[in-house]
Amino acid sequence: MLETERLVLPPPDPLNLPLRALEVGCTGRWELLSVPGAPESTLPHGLPPCAPDLQQEAEQLFLSSPVWLPLHGVEHSARKWQRKRDPWSLLAALGAPVPSDLQAQRHPTTGQILGYKEVLLENTNLSATTSLSLRRPPGPASQSLWGNPTQYPFWPGGMDEPTITDLSTWEEAEEEIDFEKELLTVPPGFKKGVDFAPKDHQAPVPGLLSLSRLLEPLDLSGGDEDESEAAGGPTGDPVPASPCSTALVRASSLEDLVLKEASSTVSPLGPPKPAAQEQWAVPVDVTSPVGDFYRLIPQPAFQWAFEPDVFQKQAILHLEQHDSVFVAAHTSAGKTVVAEYAIALAQKHMTRTIYTSPIKALSNQKFRDFRNTFGDVGLLTGDVQLHPEASCLIMTTEILRSMLYSGSDVIRDLEWVIFDEVHYINDAERGVVWEEVLIMLPDHVSIILLSATVPNALEFADWIGRLKRRQIYVISTVARPVPLEHYLFTGNSPKTQGELFLLLDSRGAFHTKGYYAAVEAKKERMSKHAQTFGAKQPTHQGGPAQDRGVYLSLLASLRARAQLPVVVFTFSRGRCDEQASGLTSLDLTTSSEKSEIHLFLQRCLARLRGSDRQLPQVLHMSELLRRGLGVHHSGILPILKEIVEMLFSRGLVKVLFATETFAMGVNMPARTVVFDSMRKHDGSTFRDLLPGEYVQMAGRAGRRGLDPTGTVILLCKGRVPEMADLHRMMMGKPSQLQSQFRLTYTMILNLLRVDALRVEDMMKRSFSEFPSRKDSKAHEQALAELTKRLGALEEPDVTGQLADLPEYYSWGEELTETRNMIQRRIMESVNGLKSLSTGRVVVVRNEEHHNALGVILQVSSNSTSRVFTTLVLCDKPVVSESPQDKGPAIPDVPQPDDLVGFKLFLPEGPCDHTVAKLQPGDVAAISTKVLRVNGEKILEDFSKRQQPKFRKDPPLAAVTTAVQELLRLAQAHPSGPPTLDPVNDLQLKDVSVVEGGLRARKLEELIRGAQCVHSPRFPAQYLKLRERTQIQKEMERLRFLLSDQSLLLLPEYHQRVEVLRTLGYVDGAGTVKLAGRVACAMSSHELLLTELMFDNALSTLRPEEIAALLSGLVCQSPGDPGDQLPSTLKQGVERVRAVAKRIGEVQVACGLSQTVEEFVGELNFGLVEVVYEWARGMPFSELAGLSGTPEGLVVRCIQRLAEMCRSLRGAARLVGEPVLGAKMETAATLLRRDIVFAASLYTQ
Repeated sequence: MLETERLVLPPPDPLNLPLRALEVGCTGRWELLSVPGAPESTLPHGLPPCAPDLQQEAEQLFLSSPVWLPLHGVEHSARKWQRKRDPWSLLAALGAPVPSDLQAQRHPTTGQILGYKEVLLENTNLSATTSLSLRRPPGPASQSLWGNPTQYPFWPGGMDEPTITDLSTWEEAEEEIDFEKELLTVPPGFKKGVDFAPKDHQAPVPGLLSLSRLLEPLDLSGGDEDESEAAGGPTGDPVPASPCSTALVRASSLEDLVLKEASSTVSPLGPPKPAAQEQWAVPVDVTSPVGDFYRLIPQPAFQWAFEPDVFQKQAILHLEQHDSVFVAAHTSAGKTVVAEYAIALAQKHMTRTIYTSPIKALSNQKFRDFRNTFGDVGLLTGDVQLHPEASCLIMTTEILRSMLYSGSDVIRDLEWVIFDEVHYINDAERGVVWEEVLIMLPDHVSIILLSATVPNALEFADWIGRLKRRQIYVISTVARPVPLEHYLFTGNSPKTQGELFLLLDSRGAFHTKGYYAAVEAKKERMSKHAQTFGAKQPTHQGGPAQDRGVYLSLLASLRARAQLPVVVFTFSRGRCDEQASGLTSLDLTTSSEKSEIHLFLQRCLARLRGSDRQLPQVLHMSELLRRGLGVHHSGILPILKEIVEMLFSRGLVKVLFATETFAMGVNMPARTVVFDSMRKHDGSTFRDLLPGEYVQMAGRAGRRGLDPTGTVILLCKGRVPEMADLHRMMMGKPSQLQSQFRLTYTMILNLLRVDALRVEDMMKRSFSEFPSRKDSKAHEQALAELTKRLGALEEPDVTGQLADLPEYYSWGEELTETRNMIQRRIMESVNGLKSLSTGRVVVVRNEEHHNALGVILQVSSNSTSRVFTTLVLCDKPVVSESPQDKGPAIPDVPQPDDLVGFKLFLPEGPCDHTVAKLQPGDVAAISTKVLRVNGEKILEDFSKRQQPKFRKDPPLAAVTTAVQELLRLAQAHPSGPPTLDPVNDLQLKDVSVVEGGLRARKLEELIRGAQCVHSPRFPAQYLKLRERTQIQKEMERLRFLLSDQSLLLLPEYHQRVEVLRTLGYVDGAGTVKLAGRVACAMSSHELLLTELMFDNALSTLRPEEIAALLSGLVCQSPGDPGDQLPSTLKQGVERVRAVAKRIGEVQVACGLSQTVEEFVGELNFGLVEVVYEWARGMPFSELAGLSGTPEGLVVRCIQRLAEMCRSLRGAARLVGEPVLGAKMETAATLLRRDIVFAASLYTQ
């Protein structure tokens, strides 16, 4: 056996180890196995292989985990490509738009193409940021609905588009260049310039002709005959005659020619003819039937199951002709039929309709009604956007205004805009929105106005017609379809539940018998009450117990007469809740109705979270509804209000306690309407209901097709109201449509950013300026006539002795105005009125008397001023005297004595007297003389002699004595009697009176020293000067009325622009800067929100804190923020108030009337804690303990706050603040949850 040699082997290499790598599955897992012969792989497990997501892998490896990136050697981690330099690309420009197009020319009969013609294209370089034309290309699809604050609106209908000349004129006016003194005649770098001064051509004196002008048309040079024949003799073209030669007339002598021209230059023109009255509002007769309706419209766009009324047919006929209509009809008359036909007509024409309403609740109801009828209907409100592509869009008026200002492309396809409840234009806060929208609507949009009956419907339609330059057809109803009967109810117990007294019947007759019966019934009960409890006991406690007795007796009476359902209007949210809660024993529903109400409640409340279903208000309202009672006011949760409305429309709510808002447009009539009181609080004081308010609420009584008459009942809990107050409220005229136009910063900024639109044009077209602007065409025509007349007048001669004639005229005018001012001050003063006692001699000047002496016989007072019954001197009347010649002749040319003194009236023949009732303005002067007269005796005698029987009787001795004294005084002082000095005698220390007296004495001296009165030509030249000056004054007045300076709001506009300029929103030239563009995106409190954003007051706060602070801008219920707020919120509230105070101080410094305290007082921070906790996630059921504010107002505040957060988000993106934009988005998301933003039942 051989001995083997032991070999020393080196240690094994890692590669030579008995291990095998095994790939497990397809996920990249590996295992090391020491088992010999192991397989190299296994069968795949898990998911099948797929390529990795490169984007996700890059984000994980390189973006989210930067440790993977090498610190050095960037050549392996990134690649770069060297950019090729091309300097010539900087000089490249986009091609100009094609200026022309080829248009085919066809045979008019066969249509065969005969050739092509090149036509020039207009408006080829338009865009939404440079043009207001409808021909501009549409914007991006994402902005087609809401538009963009940077886009221009479309050109408003009725406005004349400005020409280049107008734009240049505006620029020149803004730059304020003096074109007479500041123009340069030598260009920079030149030694000499151009003399632009007009050549000095002497104008001939009117009435005289120069010899050269007379000889111009004569051919006196024989040497030029050949030249004239060569240039254009008999065979050539005729040489145009000079202007002088064409004006000459053939005359026999040079003198005749001079006289003819002189007479032609001074011939005065007649008075300007009045312009033809334009009729823009056309009333439509609705009394006669429309017999040929179906012949005129054989295929109507929409048909109803009933026959339309006459006024509805008339409106439909005008809609078919694409006319604008104003339907002012009674409540429940069927105005919605007109809107429905317009929507159907737009769908037939494949256009769009916008239906605007004043309140969001009405928008939701109309959306449900129109969607069930037409299907293709959309809804746009502050927090809801449903089917925006629909042909009919329902929205609030504020949203339509925003779309118009932002240039929404929806306006392109718009055919009709329907304004429902137009009488809401009387609202002081929101009425301006209606006027803005009506002014901004383009020309191709037709307007439909729906309103309750208003007394000035024609005037309002005339304004819109002049505004849009199209006729508006006014259609009104004659009477209600369901007449009303008005009653007084004085009962308060089951024994007196029959005390219902008719006051106004269905024919409109007022029954005084019913009124006195109600008074007697009330008086009898009061006397019984006094016998039982004592006379000093109050007759009306006004507490819940007595209200409960009144309503139980009333409802028992109505139920017995089958006059349910009933709406009870109470003008207090608290009283509504108290009255409904007090009727605990009243149950008005059957078992089947209870079951239906229970199922409906369960279905509607199922969308709420569990804790929201257990809210006290929800539980209380559910219990009331099951018994047939309901409450409807702004403090109720929105979803509960909709439940109440739906159950009431089904007839399951028998008694509804509501406030006035229920009558605003909500189409839910009842059998009976009850007024808890006829007095309401309007925000400042208690007052009686206005006739328009009463008619609006009483109109809910009477269901068309169900009730023959509607019943209106006024409760008399205390004393019966006065008959005059009841008559005025029930039978008075409703309130007129009045302008509430006011300037807002949003309006000013939106118009300033568009060069072609001016705020002055918006003010001119407002309803408030309509009375002064409706005669602008007549003013323009009168101005043109006066200009012609002025050009034809001869210039007065003011040379030589007549050099001071213009000064003499101006001195006389100024002296008259100064004396009138002093006399007005005297008549307004206490001492002046005291001096006008019986027997005082005065100078009378009015239409009948000119500087006639009179003596006061009696002093009386009317509702406006004092009346002085005065005995006045006059001429004895002549039988043959015409009415036009009555009264003394006024001197045409005043001499110095006439101007300085009064030049009293002296009768030319026999002296007579008359008795006149003088106003304070008829007394020209108060003399120092007082006569002893018996005023009553003189008045009795004068009135007796006015009777035909005693007309020829002689006057009494007292009358004759007074007349003789006045005549003697007039003869002794022909230039006026001594008058009371306003300063020394009447003790008037007013600066204007003292300075006026000094100025009057100075003018008297100047007039006495005038030299022109000594010239023999003074009368003729004075008349020429006066006529010329009066025409110039009238022209200045007309120019002022036609100019922007006559606008009522122009001073406030300049003040607000100065505020914007001070805060940096616009520059000196009126260009809107970045801050101004941000303010345009805000719907309210634009200045405060923009200042907070630019001061970075919101960027450092959390989203819930921002929402809590902004609640002070939208909260309507006043209150303090409380002491439990975090320190951050307390500091934020103080900072917001400081910013508001700074803005208020700027406004006051610029001249606005709103004080700093009023501006800061608009902020209400009472719900800061509530909003803060809500944004942090607190359930709504726990918010009730934080504030005493009703739940409905809390919900409304949070909803408006979410809209404000969205507008701030858009503004932050516009500025380039992504952090603030993200916070506002988060804040809006935190607010939008649970019962506050539960979807409307009408949209489901």
